[in-house]
Amino acid sequence: MLPAALAPDAFKGYPPEARRLATERIELLKRMPLAFVPLLLREVIVYDWKFPAERRDIDRQFDYLAHLDSAGFDSLLAPFARIRLTAALEALDWVNSPAGFSEQLTAHLWATRQIDAFTAAAVDYVAKTAASSPDAALPTYRLGIVVIGQGVDRSQIALFRKLRPHGMYFSSLRAASGFQTVLEALNRRARQHPSPYAHWYIDGGRPTLMNSAGIASVSYADLTPARAALQAKMQQTYEAWNGPEIFRTQLARMKPEDIGLSPEHDPVLTRFQLSLLTEGSGTQVFSTTFAQWAAREALRRAQPLTLVVRYAPRQRDRGMNELLAEAHGKPELDPQGSLVDADMGAYYTWLNHQRLSGASKSKFLVWFEDHAEAIAIGPGLTPGGHSSDPVGLTEILDRIV
Repeated sequence: MLPAALAPDAFKGYPPEARRLATERIELLKRMPLAFVPLLLREVIVYDWKFPAERRDIDRQFDYLAHLDSAGFDSLLAPFARIRLTAALEALDWVNSPAGFSEQLTAHLWATRQIDAFTAAAVDYVAKTAASSPDAALPTYRLGIVVIGQGVDRSQIALFRKLRPHGMYFSSLRAASGFQTVLEALNRRARQHPSPYAHWYIDGGRPTLMNSAGIASVSYADLTPARAALQAKMQQTYEAWNGPEIFRTQLARMKPEDIGLSPEHDPVLTRFQLSLLTEGSGTQVFSTTFAQWAAREALRRAQPLTLVVRYAPRQRDRGMNELLAEAHGKPELDPQGSLVDADMGAYYTWLNHQRLSGASKSKFLVWFEDHAEAIAIGPGLTPGGHSSDPVGLTEILDRIV
């Protein structure tokens, strides 16, 4: 079927909100070239499980396309219309399986040397739709806090080397009740600026009990049963030598209930948890990888006002069979190696934090847990500065929160 033949019944298998959106915008979809429309439907079909920021982006795309005149619409999508497709691609059920179509389209583009033209068209499309409607003003500045080094008595590396040129380094921090202070700051911002999925707490270990009203919380420990179920499937694939491509397709088709996740309480957050385990590499077996990837995805997708990430020791790197056997025994931990991971992960989190709107006013803190070292980045803090004055974590937070 080609897009021009679309009818409302084509979307009867979509979740309710996705079906409503696709049906309302069907006339636009019918005008799109086949090389493009399944890529948009890949986002629409999971609209019900998208964060508010993601929904706004999809709505913005449709609004922009709807307001283009005929010539502008055709000009924008002309590069996609020039992509040469095969009869086999046209025969795929791209309406109900847009992700599967995208996988085969990518392979086709590489094989036919059309990938550069397609990429250029996609970059141009994203730039124009993003510029069509500016983001709304933020109610406050964005704040990111990363806590690293849990379980480490003394660091064997110089911390924050990548971040020091950008912020103020504190070397005589008084850290009593430090993490509780961090959580209090998170809760305070959630109360002052309540909004769905605007405030996040991600823990690479077992989360600290807290007043979690208005806070999206994800942790490595809480997902242990789901990780164990997924690890069992990974072990079966690894032993059967089915190949990574087959397993990647299986992961893409998984539903929360396939690994014991219940979507009843919060289907959006549950789908996010599923994506962390099925789309991330190493998130199933390394807690530091989980924390870093979860922070990246929360920033990219939910675009939160507040993000707190706490790293915990990961298991020691070993052979794949041993790593996948974690669910059946107590893993050997590597606190020093985990600190190295977390130090670099904090830098990556800051980079992703800077990609969001309002970056010039955003604030960022990384603290070596239970120790006297921290770095704070933001307006009023001297880049490359160093303070050796005794100062409490509360005082630093008061300067940035």
